[in-house]
Amino acid sequence: MSALRIGCIGLGNMGAALIKAVSTRPDTSIHGYDPDRSKAQNLAGVSGFVAARSIEDVLRDADFVFLAVKPQIMSKVLAEAFPALRPEICLISIAAGIGMEQLRAWSEERCAVVRVMPNTPAMVRSGVSAVCFEDPKLTEAGQATIMELLGLLGQVHILPERYFHAFTALVGSGPAYVFHFMDALVQAGVSAGLGRPQAEQMVAGLLEGSVKLAQETGFSLSTLQHMVTSPAGTTIAALNHLDRTAVRGSIIDAVHEAEQRSRELGEE
Repeated sequence: MSALRIGCIGLGNMGAALIKAVSTRPDTSIHGYDPDRSKAQNLAGVSGFVAARSIEDVLRDADFVFLAVKPQIMSKVLAEAFPALRPEICLISIAAGIGMEQLRAWSEERCAVVRVMPNTPAMVRSGVSAVCFEDPKLTEAGQATIMELLGLLGQVHILPERYFHAFTALVGSGPAYVFHFMDALVQAGVSAGLGRPQAEQMVAGLLEGSVKLAQETGFSLSTLQHMVTSPAGTTIAALNHLDRTAVRGSIIDAVHEAEQRSRELGEE
């Protein structure tokens, strides 16, 4: 692996997760800045991490710079960064709803920009991220480096930006759907007499095992479902109830609602 100089502006949950993941890469320096100095202090023991005193310091000491800030302050951050931008820098935004056109405008196309949409399991290096490589200033070597870095957080999918609303609705918001489902299963277990801690542990194991089974067997989700479903048994009784109450349709509609809201936010 070649030496890399990585920067991160914004050291909240996702910024910290990025830094911790990247720190596992050999021969990598990481310069991070956040106006809340306590966030940098929390990363003091991370290999290769240096707390920068300003955004300008990050841009001076890094070539690939993650912008892990809230969307509402992105324009302010890029205005402050602008004087220190160099053509060699690549800005990698993980701010939801800020499109490539806006990122290029705020940076006045002084350097390459990349848009990334991660989801929260990236915090435990099991995320799913979408990345948009639609800036012509980005080299193939730069793309490869970014794919390597994002791969430290989990799955990475290259997508045209026009699909980012769909990705946001399905995967960006997706952990909330899963946790909602898990909580409902736990509540069902408690209603049936199980203790909540035990039910939570059981449900977590249920999802972990089911995902592993799907990944390792290669069977379709439909086939795996049928493997559990005996004629006139308990599973088919439950599945029939889910179908009668249109749970599948509700899930599809929920994702479509999230996609529409993502589009509305992008237009504001």
